[in-house]
Amino acid sequence: MTPEELLPDPLLEGIRSRAARYDRDNSFFAEDLEELTAAGYLRLFVPTSDGGLGLGLEAAAQCQRRLATAAPATALAVNMHLVWTGVAQVLAARGDESLDFVLQEAARGEIFSFGNSEAGNDSVLFDSKTAAVPLPSGGYSFTGTKIFTSLSPAWTRLGIFGKDAHARAGDGELVHGFIQRDAAGYTILDDWDTLGMRASQSNTTVLDGVEAGPDRIFRKLPVGPNADPLIFAIFACFESLLAAVYTGIGERALTLGVEAVKRRTSFKNGGRSYAQDPDIRWKVAEAAMAMDSLYPQLLAVTHDVDALTDHGSQWFPKLVGLKVNATETARRVVDLAIRVSGGSSYFRGSELERLYRDVLAGMFHPSDDESAHNTVANAWLGPLEA
Repeated sequence: MTPEELLPDPLLEGIRSRAARYDRDNSFFAEDLEELTAAGYLRLFVPTSDGGLGLGLEAAAQCQRRLATAAPATALAVNMHLVWTGVAQVLAARGDESLDFVLQEAARGEIFSFGNSEAGNDSVLFDSKTAAVPLPSGGYSFTGTKIFTSLSPAWTRLGIFGKDAHARAGDGELVHGFIQRDAAGYTILDDWDTLGMRASQSNTTVLDGVEAGPDRIFRKLPVGPNADPLIFAIFACFESLLAAVYTGIGERALTLGVEAVKRRTSFKNGGRSYAQDPDIRWKVAEAAMAMDSLYPQLLAVTHDVDALTDHGSQWFPKLVGLKVNATETARRVVDLAIRVSGGSSYFRGSELERLYRDVLAGMFHPSDDESAHNTVANAWLGPLEA
């Protein structure tokens, strides 16, 4: 199924028509989620044998790119569900069935979200400030604070991790699991009042002894970098789907910029269209060339994940490079689109004004610019000398 078939124009236009209201009111994209769920969109990665669409990461990324052209905040939040179902699919394709239950529950309508981010934790997946305490049942209780928890009003399964500081002879162990919506011991703060991506409602989630049963614990890993397939799967899906969303933002900004240039006229040039102005044409061309370099990169990386291509030590540089290139390219293209569109794009309610605010969120997602460059430099030059 193509992105156009899964997200036909009437569905996409309905989603686009609500985006400004969600942004203005700082409200959750409830109607969008209802329509996307009905269309089977949340089952992109679910096997066809379980009633899903059976897509891989390449196809899912193209769907997210298309969705983001209509409503970036909706696409960004849906990403968090697709990350977990995508991780399950990527692992299953490599013979790891540990997250098959995620795909089975997604097929039954459960909504997953990503609750791993922590303020001040620049180790990302390789350490945690959240305490994971083992329980006699084999489960764990988790105490800590998770930030940027998208889909806060709607998730039914929240993926989290924390550190059991006493495991592995005191070296610590990172424990990954899921909590359910009806669990006791967590609070969702009403603190999502941001510059952009407002409809995602990515509120802070405070864990205060919330429990995940033994059947919800799916990984225990050593502290620090490691080669577990889960880490690759999370990076592959998280970075690629983020890149898809920001590619969609850039694509939409270019479209809006072209429309504005053709519509605007120059008084000093006798009412001729700005499409005849060489300086304006140069900026449009710059934006188009930037986007043209991004599309094949997104396709190539996601295709190689699906194809089980072995890039060895170059895999993580490719993934973080894609994410940084997509977010930075989109930001540059939005800026160019605003420059050629004139003062009307500066007013609240303008779609370009909203895209300008939304695209800035890209710099805050992991991997950030500094971390990504460090990853790529280490891959090509080796680590810094002690």
